[in-house]
Parts: sequence; structure tokens; C-alpha cells
Amino acid sequence: MRDTALKSEKTKSASSCGSRCQRGTAITGKIVSGVKQGAFFTQLDWVQEQCLEKLGFEPYPGTLNLEIAEENLSSIDELLQKKGIDLIPPNSNFCSGRVIAVSVGGKSAAIVVPADEVRLHGKNVIEIISHLKLKDALNVDDGDHVTLKLEAPDAED
Repeated sequence: MRDTALKSEKTKSASSCGSRCQRGTAITGKIVSGVKQGAFFTQLDWVQEQCLEKLGFEPYPGTLNLEIAEENLSSIDELLQKKGIDLIPPNSNFCSGRVIAVSVGGKSAAIVVPADEVRLHGKNVIEIISHLKLKDALNVDDGDHVTLKLEAPDAED
């Protein structure tokens, strides 16, 4: 596996959110394969439009999936409790979701927080969207570790 400048010394001590996740909080995860449903979601017209309006980019077709180490799950749980940015579907055929602005290797991105009824991964896997194919942009593959940094202000609880 290739290591990058983004790799932490394993995922053991990725910055914890502590009592509040704040802008700049860093969380490291291992890249894993997904269930290949991210491309469908990211290419929906209403998702593309709202991401452009609210995040400043149209997402690349697909997501980067990060598996978070057991000892860092409380940080992720706390992060996912943040308000984030709502993605509101045009009709009831789709479920709403939220995104939380982050950066990965200095690239603009967002964590996708799907509605519970459509969540496909366990709580230890988070999905990241960006305008870039992040694996190529960061020169990483499954099994490599990357660190994301929270970009949203901590006041968005």
C-alpha cells in the first residue's frame, strides 16, 4: 500500500473531537471499497444543483469511503450530530440528507450523512464527496489512510 503525506501514524490518534468538533478538527480513516451506489446519488440533478449552491462544487460521480477505527468512532458520532447542510429532495421519491464540509488533502469535500433509512454502510464507514475523483487527486488506493479536516464552523450544532 502506498502511503501519502496524508497518512497518520495509523489511525490510533487522529484528533478527537473532544467535547466539540471544531473547524480544523482532523479525523483519519482507511480507504475502503463501497457498494457502488454513490455515483447514482451524486449525479441526481437536485443533488448536483444543491451541492454547487451550498458547497461550491458539483460532486464527482461517486464517493470516497473511509473506514474509521473503533477508537475514533465517538469523534465521528459527535461530528455526524452537527447540523451540517441539508440536501432537500424535490419530492418524496427521495430521502433528504445532509453534508458536512471538510477538506481532504487540501481538496474541498463533504461528508455525506444520509437519512438512516437509506444508510448503506455501518457507522464506522463515512462517505466523502468532492468535485474531484479523490483517489486520483490524492494518489491513493483502497487500504491507504487519509485525513479529513472539518471546514464548517463549530457553531453549526
